[in-house]
Amino acid sequence: MTVASERTDLYPSRTATEVTIPRKDPVVWSPQDAPGPITRSDLQSYDENGFLAIEELITPEEVGVYRAELDRLVADPLIRADERAVVEPKSEKVRSVFEIHKISEVFAGLVRDERLLGRARQILGSDVYVHQSRINVKPGFGASGFYWHSDFETWHAEDGLPRMRAVSVSIALTENYDTNGGLMIMPGSHRTYVGCNGVTPKDNYKRSLQMQDAGIPSDEVLTEFADRHGIRLFTGKAGSATWFDCNAMHGSGDNITPYPRSNVFIVFNSVENAAEEPFAAPVRRPEFIGARDFTPVR
Repeated sequence: MTVASERTDLYPSRTATEVTIPRKDPVVWSPQDAPGPITRSDLQSYDENGFLAIEELITPEEVGVYRAELDRLVADPLIRADERAVVEPKSEKVRSVFEIHKISEVFAGLVRDERLLGRARQILGSDVYVHQSRINVKPGFGASGFYWHSDFETWHAEDGLPRMRAVSVSIALTENYDTNGGLMIMPGSHRTYVGCNGVTPKDNYKRSLQMQDAGIPSDEVLTEFADRHGIRLFTGKAGSATWFDCNAMHGSGDNITPYPRSNVFIVFNSVENAAEEPFAAPVRRPEFIGARDFTPVR
């Protein structure tokens, strides 16, 4: 395994003390006037805020197809027994299924959809591959949320992504209310990197997929970020989508309502930013969480 000290690590983390440093990478890697499905004004907004909300990325008819496939996968006992499935600790229901673009031809087609690929390429300025894909199911009556974090901190520390050149898209397959544990982002937080203190436990991913410990910013930093940037809660009908930068500080609350919240989540990474060895973890995470196949999506 490559020793981190032999490489230039632009974003140190999992160290003795917490650090906050300015982002060293662009947010939008293409020229602002580059052709693509995102308008110049929306691209500028994404650059400034770290996210882009779209009211309808897929149609209601398509929502029905993807929702039926999600329900099929979650109900399949073979999928539940697969290591790529994560089970909710309290309800013992399936919470997430990873690598869905390899498990399901239906979701493989979505990953190749130009409505997704075109936006990902436009933001990242290159061809892209799928670093991670999953479906998330947040059932009603007690499904737990995810605490505040930056995805890049984990992807850098544990998967070996060297630069901030990845973008996520969360597509709602059920309506997102302001009460059922929706996505929250601190606008503008993507311009500051938080290197968390502590060390990465072995096989940390097994615990972090249910409840994250390593890679969590301090209460002081989170308070400072919230005071400076505010918090945006995303609501919207099924078929709506939120694109957000890999370094955006985000999280979600518990869902104690009767209304489930399900979505499909895809991470596109630039082929020019392929994963290396982890920068702050003893071993790589499994490939179904952090891909090692860097083949461009076509």
